[in-house]
Amino acid sequence: MALLVISPTILTDDPAKYKLIIETYHPFTKRAQVDISDGSLAPSVTVPDTAVWWPKGWTIDLHMIVSQPSSHVPTLIKLMPNLVVLHPEAEEDLLPIFAALQKNGIKAGVAIMKDVYPGDIANIIEAADHAMIFSGNLGQTGGTADLLQLEKVRIIKKIKPAIELGWDGGANIKNVRTIAQAGVNVINVGSAIISAQDPAKMYTDLVAEAEKLGVI
Repeated sequence: MALLVISPTILTDDPAKYKLIIETYHPFTKRAQVDISDGSLAPSVTVPDTAVWWPKGWTIDLHMIVSQPSSHVPTLIKLMPNLVVLHPEAEEDLLPIFAALQKNGIKAGVAIMKDVYPGDIANIIEAADHAMIFSGNLGQTGGTADLLQLEKVRIIKKIKPAIELGWDGGANIKNVRTIAQAGVNVINVGSAIISAQDPAKMYTDLVAEAEKLGVI
């Protein structure tokens, strides 16, 4: 059984706030996701990939909300994150970009938006190392989880059984166990952690809740 991971997310357009969030997360996590948006696929613009950094020893996933991901590949290879998640809504064929990333030891992931049926992008899922079911509002934090999207787990696994499955959007202490028990491996959590009075305790509580067995 794949290891379950709670991955705090970072989404900001302010380098100073980016540093503050890193410092907040540093005592309690070793894996996080950074959302990078250029304003083309989402209304928000965040810190660019050229300004991204993280502490030594961290595992970082980059969620690239960009329309021309190929132009970012040289920077991504220099950064060497664990995973780069791209959108089929981009203006380019993702398969050559996946191949370039994977050739350099970077996992390739695909974000699956709420209105996308996984079977329609089966060729992309087959080429990917990770599929992230996206249930939030692109480029924003504080969304509500649409748990009906969990039906996509079964469909994705049928296309590629060994793929790592992620979830992004609205995960919190009330629904994290449901998301985990559906078969998701990596649950990205934004506002539920960073907006908590005690982010470290919330992270610990989320991990404990997600790892519980059964429905009660």
